[in-house]
Amino acid sequence: MAGLFRVKITDVGGERIVSVCDEELFGKILVDERMRIKIRIDEPFYGGDLMELDEAIEAISTSTQANLFGNRIVEAAMARGLVIKEGVIEIAGIKHTQIILDKV
Repeated sequence: MAGLFRVKITDVGGERIVSVCDEELFGKILVDERMRIKIRIDEPFYGGDLMELDEAIEAISTSTQANLFGNRIVEAAMARGLVIKEGVIEIAGIKHTQIILDKV
C-alpha cells in the first residue's frame, strides 16, 4: 500500500484529534449526488504533514478521535483492527470513517 498521507494532529482539551487523507485526495472536492453531499478535502481540516503509512497509523493509534478519508488509509486502518467494515461509508466512491478510540 504505497503512497503518502496527509496527517493533521490537533491536541485540544485533553483530546487528540487526528485527520488523515490519502495524499492524492488533498485539494479535491468530492461530490456525491446520491447522498447530496459535497466535501472539500483541504486546509484547514486535512492539511498537515506528509507521512508514510506506518507513521499515519501510529498517529491514529495515539488519537482519541480520528477522521479518515481515502481508500488506502481506511483499508489500512481496517487491516490493523482500528476500523470495522460496518463503520465505513463511501462518498463519491471514496471510503470514509470516523472513529473514537477508548483510552481508558
